[in-house]
Amino acid sequence: MSKLIKWLLAIILFASIVCEMPIISAKGETIIINTKSLNVRTGPGLTYPVAGSMKQGERAEVLATSGDWHEIRFGSGTGWIASWLVVNEGAKELSPMTAVSKVNALNIRTEPSLSSAVIGKMNAGEAAVMTGRQGEWASIVKNGMDGWVHTDYITEIPQSENGKNGESGQAGTAVKPEVKNPEQFTVSVDALNVRKSPGLSSKKVGLIRKGESFKIEEIDGNWIRLSVDKKSSGWVYSFHGTLGAKSTEGNTKVAADKKVTVLTNGTNLRSSATTSSSIVTRVNAGEKLTVIGEEGEWYNVSLSSGETAFIAKWVVSTGEVAQVELSPEKKKTARAPGTLNGLTIVVDAGHGGNDRGTTGMQGTDEKLLTLLTAELLSAKLKAAGANVVMTRESDTYISLRKRVSVSHQSGADAFISLHYDANPDTSITGFTTYYTHSNQKSLASSINDGLASTITLRNRGAQPANFLVLRENRQNAILIELGFLSNPSEERVLTTEMFREQATHGIYQGLLEYFDGK
Repeated sequence: MSKLIKWLLAIILFASIVCEMPIISAKGETIIINTKSLNVRTGPGLTYPVAGSMKQGERAEVLATSGDWHEIRFGSGTGWIASWLVVNEGAKELSPMTAVSKVNALNIRTEPSLSSAVIGKMNAGEAAVMTGRQGEWASIVKNGMDGWVHTDYITEIPQSENGKNGESGQAGTAVKPEVKNPEQFTVSVDALNVRKSPGLSSKKVGLIRKGESFKIEEIDGNWIRLSVDKKSSGWVYSFHGTLGAKSTEGNTKVAADKKVTVLTNGTNLRSSATTSSSIVTRVNAGEKLTVIGEEGEWYNVSLSSGETAFIAKWVVSTGEVAQVELSPEKKKTARAPGTLNGLTIVVDAGHGGNDRGTTGMQGTDEKLLTLLTAELLSAKLKAAGANVVMTRESDTYISLRKRVSVSHQSGADAFISLHYDANPDTSITGFTTYYTHSNQKSLASSINDGLASTITLRNRGAQPANFLVLRENRQNAILIELGFLSNPSEERVLTTEMFREQATHGIYQGLLEYFDGK
């Protein structure tokens, strides 16, 4: 009997190994790369690291296939390429589909899931090469970047076999799926690291700012080498900016139809790009203004009177954050003690995107931990009846002034910014609750007391501090540092689900105490 069991186990093990093996290509066919630049990955899927790239027209012999992926010889080893971006030698040229966005600010995600990270956006009318499908999601390539969009928000149009024919009809009006021979890169985030080589682990050699444009020297997958100045160059991640032809009219010119939405009532429009210049007029939340140029952190906008004026970028929305509709006339729901009914709470997950925050001794990124904490806190507050507004719901960069604008626009009863601390002295431990203005002190004290009742870390108390999200905030605002990631022992505690559960419950208790006391 024991021998029979061993034989059965051996057969099952052999079968499981065979099932996991890719299907070996019987033909050993030769394929031709059918896109400008194709990433070669270490495994059969978009989640595997990029090992290199191949150019349009290059040939390779297929060693094996796994689903929609081909294994090929690459360098001294092997790699995997997407089958939908190649064509068999001797076959007719592939004619892929074009995905045209139906809406503004359509999220491009890393995976076919609403919970995956947002790596870029498409506006209405913009198009990308559609490379495949998975359920309700379409895989696309836009400016050399692989990603996924939801099919509910795109129109699928067959790409014309003749480029000239595409100039007529509706399909021809769509923006081209990728910029042909791009010459310059324009930064679209507030600050972007320039690196020595194409990789996030590479050494930082510089920092470039939003709106600045640079000559492109080389494109390698999702990385672009820029000529930063006459003597130096460096690499940046492509989805933090836009590719385009070289402009001959300066960096301040913008698209004629670009509009921004005012976030707060009584916003000043000024005669020049400075807060010390004279006020031309004032506008209210929801008003849309046409942008005719940019100057540093200001937009130059046109007015219905024919005049022009300047408005600060931090008091308008361009689609980076969700619009919060608030009716001034609508009466708030009466709040019963022990609930948060009728209250609006803004939950601000610190850092995000290219701003990682601090990194713990064990490699924990603050930006990811704050988001996990914010999501759990949001769920608790909603269950208690609060209207919760998140400043970010994915790994995206939101400027500090945008976060404050969300607080103002939503009329927040409380603004809670979540962070994790660090110090060169790794022996320092504990949590701290900060406030800036005197009217914020009571909220800070209540929430600090709530935390002290649920977590066992050292209590550093409620303290005054000069943080922009508190200093510039007209609403009741606090910032919490939930322990030190720089302390190895504390980091192990902070990264557990139990700690996040206890900490968010303490914040919830502190809010109840504060509002019940009022």
